[in-house]
Amino acid sequence: MVTPMRSDGSVDLDAAQRLAAHLVDAGHDGLVVSGTTGESPTTSAAEKDELLRAVVDAVGKRAVIIAGAGSNDTAKSIESVQTAAKAGAHAVLAVTPYYNKPPQAGLVAHFTAIADASELPVMLYDIPGRSGIAIARETYLSIAGHERITAVKDARGDLWFASEMMQETGLDWYSGDDAMNLGHFVNGAVGFVGVTSQVAPAAYREMADAVVDGRWEDARAVHRRLTPLVNAVMNVTQGAIMAKAALAVQGLIGSPVVRLPLVEADDAQTALVRDAISAVG
Repeated sequence: MVTPMRSDGSVDLDAAQRLAAHLVDAGHDGLVVSGTTGESPTTSAAEKDELLRAVVDAVGKRAVIIAGAGSNDTAKSIESVQTAAKAGAHAVLAVTPYYNKPPQAGLVAHFTAIADASELPVMLYDIPGRSGIAIARETYLSIAGHERITAVKDARGDLWFASEMMQETGLDWYSGDDAMNLGHFVNGAVGFVGVTSQVAPAAYREMADAVVDGRWEDARAVHRRLTPLVNAVMNVTQGAIMAKAALAVQGLIGSPVVRLPLVEADDAQTALVRDAISAVG
């Protein structure tokens, strides 16, 4: 979920609650608050806490609220997890530490420390394109036995590796790559954590329901219908920029403002996402 902001760049908690309610009403059974799409690198700890509390208050009884709590500093990640638990989060999302590129032993220690920091279940976020390091097979096998490490958001783009890890670890697997949602479903994933899904929630609910029912032709039809929107949101510039542009076009947030170093979608990008929304219907 994006973090709505006013024209002056301040976090708009009222808009966040409205957006959260809209997404749950439209079929989302969970929301990630303060993930990368929520501009977590540029929101303060206090803003994250206020935002999480607002979303929990709005929809916490109707949906699973997952707090983005990982970073490349284990001590700060532990603090974030404990703060999220106090704010009412149902689970946390822990990204692979980025930029400092720890060894795999460091990943084991990092994720274990996060899982030990509270009673909340932990979803690992494997995204080597951003973090600079992938979670290795041996690391998955080492940490999968932790009682609170329960799921993976997979954005590494390797369906074969995902298939192996689903079988070998027993962890719940979620697609973390909008273009590969259907592929992950076929592979055995139990869901997806998406960006484009907040722009077309009903369509993504339709796809998920079709998969659950075994109606693969219907799921594939939705997947193909969504192609122009996924391309517009995910393959033009940074996803949060285009998701906010799309939500503003739809009138679901009042402003497409993002914080530097991100910049708002320009007129051409906004027109592209508007056309994609119309194409999806």
